[in-house]
Amino acid sequence: MDLEQPAKRRRGQELEEAILAAGWAQLMEGGYHAFTIDAVAEKAETSRSVIYRRWPDRDALMDATLAYGLNKDRVEPPDTGSLRGDIIESLKRSNLSRAGIAPLMSVFMGAYYADSGRTFADVRERALGQRAAGSLDVILERAIARGEADPAKLTPRVRSVAVDLYRHDLLMTAAPLPDEAIEAIVDEVFLPLVRPDAR
Repeated sequence: MDLEQPAKRRRGQELEEAILAAGWAQLMEGGYHAFTIDAVAEKAETSRSVIYRRWPDRDALMDATLAYGLNKDRVEPPDTGSLRGDIIESLKRSNLSRAGIAPLMSVFMGAYYADSGRTFADVRERALGQRAAGSLDVILERAIARGEADPAKLTPRVRSVAVDLYRHDLLMTAAPLPDEAIEAIVDEVFLPLVRPDAR
């Protein structure tokens, strides 16, 4: 009779990633209030003491978990050869990878704000930092170099307007946006704001 092999002992980065993956799963399945050190330890099949050696409290583990979850599907910015193509492709990728968690994040943020006073902007800053705008910056710098975007028009609000409108529609409908809606955001709002004036 074969004996069951003991589980491989995880260490270092492997263990930390297993804990954060368990934390993200716990957050998505149970919500903000079900996210506890005990619940994450159980899901990760580790002990509370192992978690506390890495993160001093629930808030620190929450920040690390959000950074893990919001970054885990990030990929290099698309390079289709045009600003229109890059922005549309970027939003479509978000539609595939993020649309499913948007309703859960909306519910999470209500509880999180009530408990901590932090907003979604705070979450993005703590979880993503400079990476939040990284892909968009790359896309826009390419567009400027190709003469497709006027840098003088790229105020912070204009730079983010396509992503902001996408997020708004996603949260309002709690469903992935159809391709036509993404294209309308880009063609009817974003591109007219950033294109150089005709000479």
